[in-house]
Amino acid sequence: MPRLTDARKELRRTQIAEAAVRCFSRNGLKRTSIADITAESGLSAGSIYAHYRNKADLVQAAARETLDKRDGTISEYAAADAPPSPDELLSRLIAAIDPAEARVGVQTWGESTTDPAIRDIVADTTDRMRAMVHDCVTAWLVKVEHHDPPHAREFATPIAHQVMALYQAELLYTALRTPAEETPS
Repeated sequence: MPRLTDARKELRRTQIAEAAVRCFSRNGLKRTSIADITAESGLSAGSIYAHYRNKADLVQAAARETLDKRDGTISEYAAADAPPSPDELLSRLIAAIDPAEARVGVQTWGESTTDPAIRDIVADTTDRMRAMVHDCVTAWLVKVEHHDPPHAREFATPIAHQVMALYQAELLYTALRTPAEETPS
């Protein structure tokens, strides 16, 4: 049997994580089984387990997959000659919210209150997202508002916190107003 290349392995992992997000969005974290993810992905259970040890690994992969999408976009914003203002950054982040990902995010937050492994995932992804937002706000303060970098980094901290809080509120709102039955799969 031929071995998978690293690129194929990564593609397969992404395929499985995306299938898991769709299942988690429809059924919830607790009610989704590996069999559901197997059926959704079109792969065998052996293939799933070759890439992920268990459902917790899939939850982590789904969270990271979503964050990686935001990472590239926010990094591009920060690198621009004129990064977006905090208001514009928030508007862009909100416009990019996927209802299925929002539902999975909210479910993950709920699970984090009782599951230490999930709590670590949520804390890590939230910290990474806040750091990316902080970097983008800092870049805006330096490049557009012409603050000196040390002052800009300090001044960006509470702004990034507010942008994150508003973004998370919008994620919750999106998750609550968009039932799984109403969204395309």
